[in-house]
Amino acid sequence: MTYTHSAQAIVDVAASPEALFDYLDDQARLGSHMQKPSMMMLGGRMSYEFDDAKGRAVGSVIRMEGRMLGVRLFVEEVVIERLPPRRKVWETRGRPELIAIGAYRMGFEIEAAGQSSRLRVFIDYDYPRSVLGRILGWIFGPIYARWCVKRMAEDAVRTFQRQKA
Repeated sequence: MTYTHSAQAIVDVAASPEALFDYLDDQARLGSHMQKPSMMMLGGRMSYEFDDAKGRAVGSVIRMEGRMLGVRLFVEEVVIERLPPRRKVWETRGRPELIAIGAYRMGFEIEAAGQSSRLRVFIDYDYPRSVLGRILGWIFGPIYARWCVKRMAEDAVRTFQRQKA
């Protein structure tokens, strides 16, 4: 599937590719920024539900549900690629019920960089399908997408900085 929009964040993380992949492979930890109320979520938050593989295998299903400004949010994702310690990709399944973005493919890539790792977190996405969704997506989609990938990347940097200290 192809998507019309994208965002990415690239950072250096003070961890081996194996340690970094293990950290990021935990979908609940990776998406922890979605589980807490924030300005970007307008005080809303999402909760996760996992299958037995917990997002750590190709074909594993991840569901997120929540509310923002009284609107129900729901998305189901499936892991479509998992190549430890280099790459993991997941994609929406069905029709996401989100406000700023619609269907998406998201993931991360890791390459060794000396004693550290270079991490690229990315999202390729479309705007929601409804007329209102397309308007809101045009306004807020790029902001939300950049925030999301940046938070995932910066959370990894902070985690491994604390472990080194």
